Amino acid sequence: MYFDAIARIVSERTGCDIADIRPESKFAELGIDSLDTVELLMNLEDEIGIEIELDRKVETINDLDQFIQSRQG
Repeated sequence: MYFDAIARIVSERTGCDIADIRPESKFAELGIDSLDTVELLMNLEDEIGIEIELDRKVETINDLDQFIQSRQG
């Protein structure tokens, strides 16, 4: 549901081609470190208009997408 927004922000931050970003792509493999994750989440919050409070580790694009969906009620 949020995959496109996440992929676009990851692509902008890393310079990866958006076509190479898949749901199973791991953030570490895409060059996203912990500081990048915080900034990515802030950008994503602005983009989708919800607050994201991560309370568990997410390793893949799909993990983050599923986490956000689970918080939507």
